[in-house]
Amino acid sequence: MTKIAVVLTSGFADWEYALIAGTGGPFYGLEIQYFSPEVGQISSQGGLTTMISQGMKQLLEWQPAVVVIVGGTIWESGDAPDISAYLRDRHAQGATVAGICGGTLALARAGLLNAVEHTSNNAEFLAQHAENYAGSALFRGGATAVSMGRVISAAGTAPVSFTAAVFEAAGVAQENVHQFKGMMAAEHVEAFSGA
Repeated sequence: MTKIAVVLTSGFADWEYALIAGTGGPFYGLEIQYFSPEVGQISSQGGLTTMISQGMKQLLEWQPAVVVIVGGTIWESGDAPDISAYLRDRHAQGATVAGICGGTLALARAGLLNAVEHTSNNAEFLAQHAENYAGSALFRGGATAVSMGRVISAAGTAPVSFTAAVFEAAGVAQENVHQFKGMMAAEHVEAFSGA
């Protein structure tokens, strides 16, 4: 089974990892585990309280194929954990690193968005909150995730395309990824067609 590490922090965004967690293991046979720079009890933006027992040391030892950095309010604050060295190391070792919403700030701070096309909530968001960010010329605005060079990025409003890109990086069959995207889009196609 392909290993996917989901990194959660205090105030994590509930909707940004839910599709990875809820469908990745049960439907696509992926091995998903949760880690946090702050081991112990943390709460999400929506008030879900969870106990995370694995920290960055365990994440380093586990060696996942994909590392997912979930967004949350902490990434914009002075309390944001510095996981730059870990992200650079995993990427250099061949892993895919993925960030959504505030999680893209962790990628930017690690310098991983400086040489690949990427996206986030907006270009100013990255420039304002990530001191080492020098990739503005490669920023791509839009409604879907961007994947290039084993780096996946997305705005917080794009959890479906983000999940699909993570699944592709994890080796889920293309037909299954297309089926997943089609199922997630079905209600919106119907809603906007006036049916």
